[in-house]
Amino acid sequence: MLNILLLEDDLTLAETLVELLQDEGYQLTWVKDGESALEMTFKKCFDLMLLDINVPVLNGFSTLKSLRDASIDTPAIFLSSLDDINSLAKGFEVGANDYVKKPFDFDELLIRIQALIRKNYKSHTDIIKLNNFSFHINKGELYKENEYISLTQYEQRLVKLFFQGLNRTILKEDILFELARGKEVSEGALRVRINKLRKLGLPIVTIKSVGYRLEKG
Repeated sequence: MLNILLLEDDLTLAETLVELLQDEGYQLTWVKDGESALEMTFKKCFDLMLLDINVPVLNGFSTLKSLRDASIDTPAIFLSSLDDINSLAKGFEVGANDYVKKPFDFDELLIRIQALIRKNYKSHTDIIKLNNFSFHINKGELYKENEYISLTQYEQRLVKLFFQGLNRTILKEDILFELARGKEVSEGALRVRINKLRKLGLPIVTIKSVGYRLEKG
């Protein structure tokens, strides 16, 4: 199930989008201000962000710029009633992948969402590099200074999760869910696997009582 972050302070529109997108099989996390959006992205991995611009505390432009400055490259679509060319240019300047003007047709939005997710998936199917490590997403292979590192099936899933969520905190429960796949995995077993990956040199940071993060050195 793909996760979408929705930043929208219009109650009616937000509730409608949540309902419609959930019916399409997406999982929605809804926040009403930019600061909450930032906090949520550091707690959970998202496949896509739908961002309004005129929202409280921190507007959509500043929110996305902060995320891009933090090397978070999650695809983002602005949903805004601002239809002037300067706003459109600003949206792409701060890192948006698409810009949809309100009011919009839901079917059109859905097409844009699906296209962007497919495009992002394809762009992440090759190699992700971190320091002297490289991880081949399609093959599930980890290399250190071009030397192949043998991983168990569980370790391979864990490494893939960390590399795809690079620089983002991954919730402990999300990690356990991904590793389990019908089998029970304890927190103790998870710690053992993470410690093994740390011994390889992977910079995995513990976020106390929340989860873990693979960070660039």
